[in-house]
Amino acid sequence: MLVKDLGHVAYEPTCQAMQAFTQARVAETEDELWLLEHEAVFSQGTNGDAEHILQTSSIPVIQSDRGGQVTYHGPGQLIAYTLFDLKRRHIGVRDMVHRLEQTVIDVLSLYAISSYADPDAPGVYVDGAKIASLGLRVKRGACYHGISLNVDMDLSPFSLINPCGYQGMKMVDMKTLNSMATMDKVKEQFVDCLSAQMS
Repeated sequence: MLVKDLGHVAYEPTCQAMQAFTQARVAETEDELWLLEHEAVFSQGTNGDAEHILQTSSIPVIQSDRGGQVTYHGPGQLIAYTLFDLKRRHIGVRDMVHRLEQTVIDVLSLYAISSYADPDAPGVYVDGAKIASLGLRVKRGACYHGISLNVDMDLSPFSLINPCGYQGMKMVDMKTLNSMATMDKVKEQFVDCLSAQMS
C-alpha cells in the first residue's frame, strides 16, 4: 500500500478526494493509506440521528457518507483513511473492521496501554472509555474512511455530542493515559502494525 501523510487538512475536501479516488480506481490501482489530522469538525454518519448533537457550537457539523453516528475530529487525533480494495484482498467488511481495531490495540500495547474492541460497538476502548472510533464506506468492493485514534487532543468537544450515538460515552486519549506518544511516532507505529495486520 502507498502511505500518504497529508498533515492538517479540512474534512470536506478530504472526503471528496476519497470518493473521487474510489470512483476512479481500477483493478490494478494500488491501495492507499492516508494519515492526517482534521481541523475541528463534527462528522455525522449516513444513519446519523440529529438528536445525538446535544449542543450547537462554532464547530461545524458536516454530513459524511461513512457508517455510524456523530463523532468529533480535531488536532491531536490521528485519522487513518484506508482506501483498500477489499474484493481483491478477499476481505469482508467485518474482517476489515477487526483488522483496524487490532492495529490500534497493537499500537497502544507498545505504550503498555491495555485496550480492547467491543463486538457490539465498533472502536477501541480502555477501561470503558473510547480511544478510537471507526467508520467505513464500501463501494464497488473497495472501502474508504477508516479509524481515528485520540493521541493528544482537546477532548471537551465530545461533551457536546453523544459520541457514536452513545449517551454518556466517556472519551480518552493517549496523553491522558500518561503515554509519551508523539503524533509522528504513532503514525509510524500505526503503519507498521497495520501492515502486519494486512499481510
